[in-house]
Amino acid sequence: MIEITERLTFLDSHSLTLVVIGMGVLGLSSLLHNFRRLPFSFPILALVFGYLCFKLPLGLTPPDPRKYETLTVHLTEIGVIISLMGVGLKIARFPHLRGWSSTWRMIGICMPLTILGVALLGWWMLGLAPAAAVLLAAALSPTDPVLASDVQVGEPEPEVLDNTDTTASRSDKDSTERDDELRFTLTSEAGLNDSLAFPFTYLALLMLVEGASPTHWFGEWMLVDVAYRIAVGLAAGITVGWCLSTILLRLPVNTETEKMRSGMGALAATLVLYGVTESVGGYGFLAVFIGGLTIRHKEATQQSHQSLHTFAEQTEQLLMTGILIALGGAIANGLLIHLTWQAALLGILLIFVIRPVTGLIGLIGSERLPIRDRCIVSFFGIRGIGCLYYLAYGLQNGDFVDENLLWATCAFAIVLSVIVHGITASPVMQYRDRFLQHKKY
Repeated sequence: MIEITERLTFLDSHSLTLVVIGMGVLGLSSLLHNFRRLPFSFPILALVFGYLCFKLPLGLTPPDPRKYETLTVHLTEIGVIISLMGVGLKIARFPHLRGWSSTWRMIGICMPLTILGVALLGWWMLGLAPAAAVLLAAALSPTDPVLASDVQVGEPEPEVLDNTDTTASRSDKDSTERDDELRFTLTSEAGLNDSLAFPFTYLALLMLVEGASPTHWFGEWMLVDVAYRIAVGLAAGITVGWCLSTILLRLPVNTETEKMRSGMGALAATLVLYGVTESVGGYGFLAVFIGGLTIRHKEATQQSHQSLHTFAEQTEQLLMTGILIALGGAIANGLLIHLTWQAALLGILLIFVIRPVTGLIGLIGSERLPIRDRCIVSFFGIRGIGCLYYLAYGLQNGDFVDENLLWATCAFAIVLSVIVHGITASPVMQYRDRFLQHKKY
């Protein structure tokens, strides 16, 4: 006869992990509510909580992205696409050349220069092979749309738009966002560069196979990974996003239950946009962001937009918390054990020198941002979940010999960014807003 104690399992690792994540979300939410005036951010506390839980002798299975490679790719992938949908739904300014000029500067100048700078330092300081240096640079190039919430535009307002004067309404929204060009620039940049780091990730994979000489891969890379995949991502985002919007924005949003059902459409739209685009070889990240913008600009009530955005934001916050707790646990398990002083220096240079300098270069001559706001935009290049995804994706699809060093460098840069930007974001933006208010009156 089987003993009862043999049939019961006490304190198994899986159950304890669920307890840790649940207590983490609950506890951190309470802490932030009670200490919301202090310069702490949710990501900082999530990292610390994950580190402490997995450092203590609780018998938890340590989360290691090198061991659970496929899980890491898919978990961070879902986190990124949900966040991109949320960012797309936030932006009320219709994409055009002049209105998005600051964004184009950050994407077209700052991002390539950042990639070039990190790749050169990775090759020269860390001794990485050219392909590995490019992969590290591609992974560290995107800014994070979830962790940068303190410096972004807010969610859609719940008021109902007057459909009899949509031109005037859109003009009013654009005028409001133009008054805060800084937040718009950081928000739109995070949405686009989380999509456009992919060509450089594919470049690293091509270099790994074909060699460092551009003659072996340049034509194929430009034709397939730049031109075709971006074009498909844009086209799918617009067409599929428009089709989905005709369904989503017709859903009733009068009661709380109807709002919840409407909000769930954001998750459905995200998965459809991403899956359709990826199935035809396009950039699903780009399609989700463009799809979110398309839905945002389809004529409908602001309440519909708010319901969609609220659900997307709640989902991304939950995923972000779990991923950062896992990252803290991975660090407690030795993810940074292979970090060299050169790799740490590279992370410091990225946060305090490379991103600020390349951002200022990209914004030279900008008419929409005063010099104070250019400095803030350039500094707040927050690294996060997208960096983890691109590195995990590259390492899963290529045989890079410096995997441990790449993970250590990337994780250090993310932790440094989360701490530095998490502590400074709220005070800097509050000071800047008070300055603008005082100047206005």
